[in-house]
Amino acid sequence: MPVRLSVLALILMAFPALAEVAQGPKNVPEFTPAFKNQTRAPELRGMPRMRVETIADGLDQAWGVEVLPDGRYLVTERVGRLNLITPGGDVTRVRGVPKVLARGQGGLLDVALAEDFAESGTIYLTYAKSVRGGSVTALARARLDGTTLREVEEIFLQSPPSRDPKHYGSRVVPANGALYLTLGERSNRADRELAQDPGTTYGKVMRITPDGRAELVSLGHRNPQGADIHPGTGELWTLEHGPAGGDELNRIEPGGNYGWPVVSYGENYNGTPIGTGKSSAPGMIEPVYYWDPVIAPGGFAFYDGSLFKGWRHDVVAASLNPGGLVRLKFTGGRVIGEARFLEDLGRMRDVEIDRDGAILALAGGGSSRLVRIVPDG
Repeated sequence: MPVRLSVLALILMAFPALAEVAQGPKNVPEFTPAFKNQTRAPELRGMPRMRVETIADGLDQAWGVEVLPDGRYLVTERVGRLNLITPGGDVTRVRGVPKVLARGQGGLLDVALAEDFAESGTIYLTYAKSVRGGSVTALARARLDGTTLREVEEIFLQSPPSRDPKHYGSRVVPANGALYLTLGERSNRADRELAQDPGTTYGKVMRITPDGRAELVSLGHRNPQGADIHPGTGELWTLEHGPAGGDELNRIEPGGNYGWPVVSYGENYNGTPIGTGKSSAPGMIEPVYYWDPVIAPGGFAFYDGSLFKGWRHDVVAASLNPGGLVRLKFTGGRVIGEARFLEDLGRMRDVEIDRDGAILALAGGGSSRLVRIVPDG
């Protein structure tokens, strides 16, 4: 009688795995994952050798990167600069950027192209803005005209203001004629409680409609600095910083509550429990994957190129600590393997996929560089 192998078995044969990735002890070892491979999935074998090409260096805390249709790149610097960078490394500053609050974790943050950019030239920027009572995360729309932004218009302001210049979020993802925007809960003990308050925009994912309305998509987030649309399903996924442990990769469900600060797979930096002291609660959505200890995630992208064979729809995520990039492989919406690579490049803030399938990343801290990563051989 012939033996029939499951899809999962076939995938595991194609991508044989070892023990989990070396990563040190957990902050909260008493927490048990809700399902297999929700954390510390087996290490992926067969990672290719890679070549890292520096496109531009000397950037000041680069935060977001976007690929233009003509092959150039838009890169933000937290100090408030937006740059046009050619594949050859020529850097031109774009004029007309809104004034930003470059303090704490604030500044000029993400950049994204409108879905109709080729016709409209429209881009979106997120940034920290100083307002009466503190600061907020702001979202602006503008038209890129050569090296100048024109028709700059703020289309969203987080509310209420906070006096803590931390946890702004904020990735912006144009999709299906609207915008998804991730928003942090501003970090301090009082403000973080508002992540559970649907009357505020702290710790939320929002959807900005074409007519400018801001709609709540999900709540209970800490500081989501990664977001992307799954190319196979059209679903929005986010990646967020946990406290000590508990970084999360989430599949966003409209109306979903992702738990912060009631539950978390991490703990406070002083070792005290988060909220109820539990990792899960009824009515609160489990992360698809979490890390303990943290990877301190920045941006991520679903791989949709062809240079890296066998990586289709894998997550490629930036890590600030310990640094480098993280790859996750899935089947049936669940992680089956993890790999860490290029940790020697240090802090990584954002990831994009270039038009030819190369991985673009923003590497470094105060002095950053834009790099392209391709298979070596």
